[in-house]
Amino acid sequence: MDAGNFRLSSCLRYDEKKLKSEALHILNKFFGFSDFRPLQEDIVSAVLEGKDTLALLPTGGGKSICFQVPALVKEGICLVVSPLIALMKDQVDSLRRKNILATAVYSGMGKREIDTVLDNCIYGNYKFLYVSPERLKTDLFIERFRQMNVSMIAVDEAHCISQWGYDFRKSYLDIAQIKPFHPQVPVIALTASATLPVKKDIIEKLQLNRPRIFVSTFLRENLSYSVRFYENKSEMAVKILQKVPGAAIVYLRSRKGAKEMAGMFNRLGISAHFYHAGLDHQARTLRQQEWMAGKVRVMVATNAFGMGIDKPDVRLVIHTDLPENLENYYQEAGRAGRDGLKSYAVLIVNENDIISVQTRAEEAYPPIAYIRKVYQSLANFFRVAVGSSLMSSYDIDIASFTGTYELELRPTYNALKVMQEEGFVELNEGFYSPSTIRFLVDQSKLYEFQISQAKLDPLIKVMLRMYGGELFTSFLQIQEGKLAKTLNVPEPEIIRQLEQMDQWNVLAYNKRKEKPQITFLTPRYDAARLPLDIQRIEARRQNSLEKSRSMISYVRNDRLCRTNQLLYYFGEERDLPCGVCDVCLAQRQEEKLPELETKFREGVLETLKSGLALSVDDLLSVLGFQKSPFVVGLLRELEDEGVILTANDGKIKRRIP
Repeated sequence: MDAGNFRLSSCLRYDEKKLKSEALHILNKFFGFSDFRPLQEDIVSAVLEGKDTLALLPTGGGKSICFQVPALVKEGICLVVSPLIALMKDQVDSLRRKNILATAVYSGMGKREIDTVLDNCIYGNYKFLYVSPERLKTDLFIERFRQMNVSMIAVDEAHCISQWGYDFRKSYLDIAQIKPFHPQVPVIALTASATLPVKKDIIEKLQLNRPRIFVSTFLRENLSYSVRFYENKSEMAVKILQKVPGAAIVYLRSRKGAKEMAGMFNRLGISAHFYHAGLDHQARTLRQQEWMAGKVRVMVATNAFGMGIDKPDVRLVIHTDLPENLENYYQEAGRAGRDGLKSYAVLIVNENDIISVQTRAEEAYPPIAYIRKVYQSLANFFRVAVGSSLMSSYDIDIASFTGTYELELRPTYNALKVMQEEGFVELNEGFYSPSTIRFLVDQSKLYEFQISQAKLDPLIKVMLRMYGGELFTSFLQIQEGKLAKTLNVPEPEIIRQLEQMDQWNVLAYNKRKEKPQITFLTPRYDAARLPLDIQRIEARRQNSLEKSRSMISYVRNDRLCRTNQLLYYFGEERDLPCGVCDVCLAQRQEEKLPELETKFREGVLETLKSGLALSVDDLLSVLGFQKSPFVVGLLRELEDEGVILTANDGKIKRRIP
């Protein structure tokens, strides 16, 4: 090696050391960890080296750290593509609490607010911009994205790019189209659960360039998986909760059922809350906080609960309804035992569940004619003209909508989900978006306005005192109730004044939202010409059916280790059984049966050899066995063989030859 190459090599090693040191410093400073988890450091290093990267880490494996840390090390802004508004908002709020500048653009935001957010990402010091994939192809986004100093692109929930995945989103296919605007920027794709075909799809559809691939094992050695066939599910859930101490989540499909089951638990002395998307934001937040703090032991919830929740000491996750697929089950069950301690995931099922999961899969993709009918009904409901309403959002009450047009609830919901997959609409099922404001005039114009509109002057002064000069450059979250209390006026009056100033273009006011919303992602089509990809929809329908069959196979298969069944599904080979699932424990018990039978028989003969007569309970107590069908059967065999007999008083004694 010549001197020049030696100096270059030394310099590279120094830079790598320096970057690693900076990454560890940021990990500790902002996230409170002294070291990375397994694979995290390798993933962070790959991104810092400018490599395209695919990272598959299980639920609770710390995926966000893998792009947030390198983004904070590098100069510029990290673009994060995510399909879930609630998850985006959680991550943005979490980063802001750490004094990291982060923001998001999602459906339901006003054009002025989006404009301001994107401007701040160009000219401000923002480190993270979260966007839904549908925003990527809009002219407004593309024009600003070109001007940003982008450090990296992170694609969260990357499995959504594959039609063979469990949550396909056509809009994910647009991500590769923005790469040419910043061709040297590394892309990191992250997901918690992807089969081998999905992994291949992610690399191909995202056009990752010779990516570094990191796949964590799907094995959770501390988690015991079990399936319990039981008709009275509530009764079985209570038995399990009484047996397994600690924090728990109970998942079920019905909102009404969640409320009823939580009530039953409370009546039996098991503290519980219920949680679903139909609750208002304040109720959801309070219940989540009390459960996180350990004030309430059990959260009974629909699958609206759990995304972004990081509670490491959950000891038990119970499902009383079958999830649609093993990907969802693995993610939800994986919320137990993130601290590495012994935990349990239990599926309580009956034969009706098997039929139900098959039926749901068959109905997930309604006939094409029905999808078109629902699309036309949407346009009529919101009075949307052909060619209009691109990226426009509307509050929607599904029950009212279906009632107005005499549509069936479940097929309509499924039709909306298909339209979402195909990229025509986006359905957000009840997320909370706080009110935001920003002044649209400068300070001198605002002062003139205060003089001319004396009635609005007190509110303006309070807002400036509370939120400061940043109101002139950024949209800030406000609480109308807090403003009303400060000014000692009713909250509706504060809202009226804010709306009035919005109409006069003095400020931009976006009122809080927490109702389900529908967003038209394209200009409205004539329903008869809605360009549905019929071939892909049919392939997705078959995929849904296949996933339901895999879910049923998992439930029915009581000969193969549960952990290994999940590993095989995700393409991971493992011969050694886990030893702690219900299948492994049952097989271990079977292996011990001959030894137990010999021990029991010899114990009975030895105990009764001197003419002693004992009740069944007393005999078992002496022998150290619990009453079970197994030991009762052995006693019956001994009696049939003429070795023992049952006297008139019900006591057992040895038969004298």
